Amino acid sequence: MRLIAPISKRSFLKAAGASFATQLLPPAAFALERTEAIFAAAFMTPQESYGVALLSETGDEIARIDLPDRGHDVTFDPVSRRAVAFARRPGTFALVFDTVSGETVKLIEAAEDRHFFGHGAFSPDGKLLYIAENDFDNYAGMIGLYDARADFRKVGEFPAHGMDTHDIQIIEGGRYMAIANGGIKQHPDQGRAKLNLDHMEPSLVIVDLAQGQLVEKQTLPEEIRQLSTRHMDIDAKGAIWFGCQFEGARDRRPQLLGRFRRGEAFSFLKMPEDVLDGFDNYIGSVMVNRENGLVAVSSPKGGQWAAFHVENGQLAFREKIAGVCGLVPEGKSFLRSTENGNFGSKSMPLAWDNHITRLV
Repeated sequence: MRLIAPISKRSFLKAAGASFATQLLPPAAFALERTEAIFAAAFMTPQESYGVALLSETGDEIARIDLPDRGHDVTFDPVSRRAVAFARRPGTFALVFDTVSGETVKLIEAAEDRHFFGHGAFSPDGKLLYIAENDFDNYAGMIGLYDARADFRKVGEFPAHGMDTHDIQIIEGGRYMAIANGGIKQHPDQGRAKLNLDHMEPSLVIVDLAQGQLVEKQTLPEEIRQLSTRHMDIDAKGAIWFGCQFEGARDRRPQLLGRFRRGEAFSFLKMPEDVLDGFDNYIGSVMVNRENGLVAVSSPKGGQWAAFHVENGQLAFREKIAGVCGLVPEGKSFLRSTENGNFGSKSMPLAWDNHITRLV
């Protein structure tokens, strides 16, 4: 989970045991020895098989975990050192795997009247896994609660107070959850078709996790109601940064990156016009580098990513890369991945999905 510090490489290897490195093929063992960080990202092969790869910061592959279908995001629990890869919507699986052995722990399957949205998060103590779900017959977002200490059995749920529930973030030490409801009505019988673009209902929600009760809900004003709120990350001072995808007229260019926090209304960062144009009305990933005070966003449609200073909103740097989407902090900048096979400094015959998660 992005809000909790990753484990160290030394802890990772200690937990894996002496046999872990010896089980790897020589290139993977060499990559593990050299790297100071380990990342996880979902991919698709040219043969349209799917999986999650564990990689070094230079893109050297350490291990692969097979997935039954296309994955989206990965969340990590540093307490148990387990991770979960979530199906891309409207997928119905979440695969739990041990990051130090690569072994599958559990395949969670959605209920018959539900599908997943590609995102989830562990509680800070690792006891619960929260998954963003769609009660599709009622077009209602739900947050499912799964007991991580009891074979990931579903033990409850609470409403997300909106539809098209996408990213979720645990905030303020685990007391609250921030939820980005994209506001688009969809049903698996219609695939990924968007059924309400003329009356979307995007919102930003904060829920009290102790009670599962709504604390506050902010809806977007009518003039930008077609701005779907999608992905989020948290900066060092607790501000929640969110990225949007615009479903309105192609000749409009609303701002796409905003921030809010509990008790404060959301506001948008005003990007320079040429930078905003480069995102082509689509933000695919949002990631904060807390040590360097930067928030970065990417667009595979626009082929661009850029970073901004969280304190004043000023542009720090931008870069044009075809198909760029995955972002994760690395040093003073960000590691990037693309839909056409680039991961860090390496290029490989894999299509990376939208997100990268740091494990070590």
